[in-house]
Amino acid sequence: MTDVPVDAAAAAPAPAGEGLTEAEEEELRAELAKVEEEIVTLRQVLAAKERHCGELKRKLGLSALEGLKQNLSRSWHDVQVSNAYVKTSEKLGEWNEKMTQSDFYKRTQETLSQAGQKTSAALSTVGSAISRKLGDVRNSATFKSFEDRVGTIKSKVVGDGEGGRDSLRSPTGSGDRPLPEHTPF
Repeated sequence: MTDVPVDAAAAAPAPAGEGLTEAEEEELRAELAKVEEEIVTLRQVLAAKERHCGELKRKLGLSALEGLKQNLSRSWHDVQVSNAYVKTSEKLGEWNEKMTQSDFYKRTQETLSQAGQKTSAALSTVGSAISRKLGDVRNSATFKSFEDRVGTIKSKVVGDGEGGRDSLRSPTGSGDRPLPEHTPF
């Protein structure tokens, strides 16, 4: 830490306290100088201890994040055991108890529960209707005809052993001949 400069007005000697002799004033000034010197020494010692602590943590593989986690955990524990937190928790618990026991809360809870049940039943009915309708479409003559045509085209493209590839014409009309080099595809 660095010492902060003091402006001249604050550093100017104040008038001697009333009733102090010159010897008492000199003794107090000497004690003040000694205390200020001790403060500087303690700051230096603290800085050295902090550096040493950092070196030890580095050697142990403890990161700044780990230290932060420990500090937050310790701080959260301190908050939880504080009188303000305990009293607030108790008061909130009382309010919660009163709220959940009120008629308004119970009616609201029942209404929301019924609404949830009705919504669930409606969605289930809609899902069943959609399933049934898709089954009807799949079993319809139009869909069967479409499915058969797609299957026929697939067998001609992929081949099913019944002439498959040979019965499908080449889009270039070249049969089995390879495409010329200048083809854009």
